[in-house]
Amino acid sequence: MTAATILVADDDKAIRTVITQALGREGYEVRTTGNAATLWRWVSEGDGDLVITDVVMPDENGLDLIPRIRKIRPNLRILVMSAQNTLLTAVKATERGAFEYLPKPFDINELTQVVQRALSEPKSDSPAAQEIEVGDEALPLIGRSPAMQEIYRILARLMSTDLTVLINGESGTGKELVARALHDYGKRRNGPFVAINMAAVPRELIESELFGHEKGAFTGATQRNSGRFEQADGGTLFLDEIGDMPLEA
Repeated sequence: MTAATILVADDDKAIRTVITQALGREGYEVRTTGNAATLWRWVSEGDGDLVITDVVMPDENGLDLIPRIRKIRPNLRILVMSAQNTLLTAVKATERGAFEYLPKPFDINELTQVVQRALSEPKSDSPAAQEIEVGDEALPLIGRSPAMQEIYRILARLMSTDLTVLINGESGTGKELVARALHDYGKRRNGPFVAINMAAVPRELIESELFGHEKGAFTGATQRNSGRFEQADGGTLFLDEIGDMPLEA
């Protein structure tokens, strides 16, 4: 069986050397370059089974290269690595079609695992990339710690989905900020973001608050009231403090 060929683009020679040695030990053939132009030439000639690219390079931004690669070779998976460790970088990489985002410095074992997954997981057609035109000053989340980098990566993977998400964390750790980031950069960004603190809603009013009621549905219901689910239609409903809700709810 022919070893997979991995194309690596990074203007840092030390990074290229480390990746070559690490992936070479795993049996992969690795070709490296310090610029985007050479990477583009290799890809356009049909070379490589996987691309690993940096974001900031002398001749072109790696994020700008992703759509071009996917246009001519949609099944070629791309891993993006960057020292620009922000949520926006992770989101942009994913939105433009990257398979995975790796913040620098990264763990070599993690890199080899991601490479193996990228080469082995079944390929499927991805939706067209959607550009996100916002500046770093608009970001709701900041931080460069390993824990925050993992949050960025998870969020970036969730942006293109339409799933219900459970956010765990102590009080004050920023669960609503995470929810807002998912909304602002996700598929439902054009819809409303509706938040409700479930701990502040009396037990007897939970059903009416969430699902609404019609005029005359109960004593005192003098007009129709739309519930939070209806208000959030097409957008995001954030149920805060759900752990304080009664079990029967």
